[in-house]
Amino acid sequence: MERKVGTVSRGIRCPIIRQGDNLVDIAVTSVLEAAESEGFTMRDRDVVSLTESIVARAQGNYASVDDIAADVKAKLGGETIGVIFPILSRNRFAICLRGIAKGAKKVVLMLSYPSDEVGNSLVSLDKLDEAGVNPYSDVLSLEKYRELFGENKHEFTGVDYVDYYAGIIREAGAEVEIVFANQAKTILNYTDCVLTCDIHTRQRTKRILKAAGAKVVCGLDDILNAPVNGSGCNEKYGLLGSNKSTEDTVKLFPRDCQGLVEDIQAEFLKRTGKHIEVMVYGDGAFKDPQGKIWELADPVVSPAHTRGLIGTPNELKLKYLADNDFKGLSGAELKEAISKSIKAKQDNLVGNMASQGTTPRQLTDLIGSLCDLTSGSGDKGTPIILVQGYFDNYTD
Repeated sequence: MERKVGTVSRGIRCPIIRQGDNLVDIAVTSVLEAAESEGFTMRDRDVVSLTESIVARAQGNYASVDDIAADVKAKLGGETIGVIFPILSRNRFAICLRGIAKGAKKVVLMLSYPSDEVGNSLVSLDKLDEAGVNPYSDVLSLEKYRELFGENKHEFTGVDYVDYYAGIIREAGAEVEIVFANQAKTILNYTDCVLTCDIHTRQRTKRILKAAGAKVVCGLDDILNAPVNGSGCNEKYGLLGSNKSTEDTVKLFPRDCQGLVEDIQAEFLKRTGKHIEVMVYGDGAFKDPQGKIWELADPVVSPAHTRGLIGTPNELKLKYLADNDFKGLSGAELKEAISKSIKAKQDNLVGNMASQGTTPRQLTDLIGSLCDLTSGSGDKGTPIILVQGYFDNYTD
């Protein structure tokens, strides 16, 4: 019988993960128990995805604010440091800021405006227009910002991040000065020791600052990129991708986990005879249309994945074929014609008009986004996601 279902995404419940747990056994067993319970079977090229959170927890990859402070002080000198372009997040950055401030005598906090890198707004574009402010060139002091725009609370969290971040710095024992600007070089008018906190634009920001004569330039990826006093670390991403764990600790992005996904793949093959693709995923890569927030606060969607998940989709647009190549056909004839086109498609459809409108993104970003939306970030208790039929097409 012809299959009537395409892609299916299932949240898989598993035990609460603690440091040292065997994720290979937990992941495989949890998926197979779910299959038995729900009555589905595993197929070749199914995708099993694990949240980065449970991987980091099993690794015990944590650090304290004091560990952050020690590394910041050692690398940036412990005097006046510029902290530029952070995202506005209680979960992602606030606790990192506590550690950063503990490692300095003064923090010049330079915030991008009207929003941060991932879309959290400080002030609306309409208010900028009304005030005649050009965010590409104008530098605002805290006093000028308040004079023009007053207090602005985040739409979803209700937090005035300007006041919130200033309070965190003062409570950590450092002096604070706040500036609003979008040109990285502006910070050099205040200090030549700079910690740039942007995520996806960090390499460009570092290059600009170094070329402009900064004495010391670090990114969040340079902080805790090695253990400090026995702490966790991430050699590639440092503090990027970290989340608040407790009031005094952060959970870092998982360290090298390529071996983990390959071991899980091998265990599935051993126990089912099926070739399963496996990935670790963090934030999805999508944007909220109301709050204008781009979800991707992690440095990458997937820090590790098996080889079958490398690349981009190679798909034909069915509605294009139906409306153009086969516009005179319908019913069984149309289905047969489209099926033949899919079976005959080239391995690389770049430039082919029949592929226009298909999503030109990495498979790991697409599947990771699907998994992130399926698992959520709250109390669903499904940190493992099984995606079936993703690589099927109309002919399967």
